[in-house]
Amino acid sequence: MRVLRAVCVPLAVAALLAAGSAQDAVTKVQAEIQRLQQSLKDNPITEGDPAEVASMAASTLKSAAEAHSAGRFYLSLEKLGQGEDLLEGARAGVDKAHLAKSDFAAFDSEWGAASLRLTALDKEAHQRQWDGVPLVVRALSEAAQGKAIPLLEGSRGFAAANGPKDGLLYMGEADGEATFSKFCASLNLTAKSKPFPLRSFLPELQSIQARTNAAFQPPKSIDLHPRFIALNSAIKLGQELDSSRFYAGALYQYLEAVRHYAMLDAPPLDAAQQARLKDDLANARQKVAASADDDSLVQLFLERADSQIAHADGSAPSADEWRSSRIILDQVLPAYYAARKPATPMKKSSGRTVDITLVRWPYT
Repeated sequence: MRVLRAVCVPLAVAALLAAGSAQDAVTKVQAEIQRLQQSLKDNPITEGDPAEVASMAASTLKSAAEAHSAGRFYLSLEKLGQGEDLLEGARAGVDKAHLAKSDFAAFDSEWGAASLRLTALDKEAHQRQWDGVPLVVRALSEAAQGKAIPLLEGSRGFAAANGPKDGLLYMGEADGEATFSKFCASLNLTAKSKPFPLRSFLPELQSIQARTNAAFQPPKSIDLHPRFIALNSAIKLGQELDSSRFYAGALYQYLEAVRHYAMLDAPPLDAAQQARLKDDLANARQKVAASADDDSLVQLFLERADSQIAHADGSAPSADEWRSSRIILDQVLPAYYAARKPATPMKKSSGRTVDITLVRWPYT
């Protein structure tokens, strides 16, 4: 039987949450991180493509544990979700390896069972009541659930096109996302702050999509192609979440898109700018801690900014990490506070248009 070390509720989190629920949630997240890490030790994945994915899962769960130890509770929860996605994908590649050697009919039978299970979880997610729950927990849950069905549908497409083996990873990831979504809902956190006025964020998402399309020109579109993929994936998921009325998840993805978009042109920081960034981060943390509003989603991004410039192992941040941390302060936070206001009415098109989105695979 594992013994969990005592943990303290981070001060910034305690300012937003009822003390008892915060302590319980902090302990529960720690236990889940440790459970997944232990499963990798007890049942290691060492061969083939699943081994590479399992290694990524182990690294992400390590980051989750480090964030937890540093008192960055919301960041640890975000990293936990990413790790669970990867781990379940790797496990599917091993546990369902027999399907890789079978015909498509066998895979499709397994897929049908997964579809029934995940469709039921999706329906449950849409019926959840989030009154009094911190915005960031709802956002992470909704974003995860919003990925589950598309990932599952993608798994069938890859299996049909290339063989069952290519569909197993995405089938497992779909399970991981749905499981994490339900885990977030189980935390029973109670916020003691004024709720965020949620609404559709389609105008903001359409605006940043237009700017992204305009920026997609050589040589930038070639040199920064992976960044454009991440940016468009965030926008695409945000729009899907918004259409499903998962508005907290849509806001989360919009802010991610703001960060990715700003990274296209952000300059590097010199030593003086790096020092100023640390002071500015401290001031932003104080503002959130003193706020009567539910700014838990901002807290997540601030925790991420902190982690990017203060590594657990003492190593130096990369140039991109310094840039990302600055962007969170200069671009993401203002976008968040602007999103509290009513949406600007969208301009109606005078003609008929067709939007075509090309993606290689879901959310990568």
